[in-house]
Amino acid sequence: MTAKPATHRAIDVHTHVVPGRFPAYTGRTARDLWPSMADAPNCHRHVMLKGSIYRTVPHSCWDCAARAADMPAMQVGRQVLSPMPELLSYWLPADDGQAMCRFLNETIAEFTASDPTRFTGLGAVPLQDVDAAIAELHHAIDALHLAGVEIGTNINGTVIGDASFEPFFAAAEALGAAVFVHPLRPSGLDRVVGPAMLEQVLAFPGETGLAAASLITGGTLARHPRLRIAFSHGGGSLQALLPRLQHGWHAFSKLREAVAQEPAAAARTMFYDSLVYDAAALKRVVDVFGDTQVMVGSDYPFAILDKDPTAGIRALDCDDAARERLLWRNASRWLGKADE
Repeated sequence: MTAKPATHRAIDVHTHVVPGRFPAYTGRTARDLWPSMADAPNCHRHVMLKGSIYRTVPHSCWDCAARAADMPAMQVGRQVLSPMPELLSYWLPADDGQAMCRFLNETIAEFTASDPTRFTGLGAVPLQDVDAAIAELHHAIDALHLAGVEIGTNINGTVIGDASFEPFFAAAEALGAAVFVHPLRPSGLDRVVGPAMLEQVLAFPGETGLAAASLITGGTLARHPRLRIAFSHGGGSLQALLPRLQHGWHAFSKLREAVAQEPAAAARTMFYDSLVYDAAALKRVVDVFGDTQVMVGSDYPFAILDKDPTAGIRALDCDDAARERLLWRNASRWLGKADE
């Protein structure tokens, strides 16, 4: 096998931002749900919700120079910036949600404009009101020139494959917007025993897998074949669920009648990040979904991040062309920049 290619062009599709400050709340009914910032030691800040600390975040959440300084050690040439998922704020009234999304989108547009060679931006939309979300999607793409948006796996308990979100996905497909799906307020927390951070460790994968499966079983992917949608955390449990779904599709005629696409083929039209923390797990993700659909992801700059997000891809037994796809070409295609 020839020498492995350099990773200087690697694109990390899973990084998050938090604004350094939030605007004052100007609504009428949800003041306690509006985030604010409080200073913390060591250049950190506390994200405050309902008067309590939701998360303490480092200055690299809003300091683009600090982010850029960290990237060479991670062997990443470009970061895709998306909001900390809790900021998607689906539980706010629609007007407040739109105001928060507009603030986040303008902030992320400023971050990307500060260093367009290193940063690409994904915004947010208030999916608690689908019409408002479509309007904000147009603004994010047409006016702010973001590459797309991040959305949660569910919106106040309704999974994204539900028919109510069909107009949003139609708009995203028509606009050529990249969509990044991140777990948020997952199901199954009543079955998790232990400290609060186990929500991210144990509940996120199942939540993500069910959300991805819903786009297959609900027909979203079949109706919108040009939709470019990516799932964080390697698609969560989808790679384990898919053989059962595939077998059921062949075994039950009613499932075939309800689901137009063969599940395994449908799953290989979506994109997935590489953030699975294990070489064997990454190989499984690539084997199941294809080396044309997997991209680098780190979860920078949070505590759960993978500090060497390209290592698993560099270690894969694959040819140089496949490795190049995994490191950056797939991400470029997902972002709609395949010619770069």
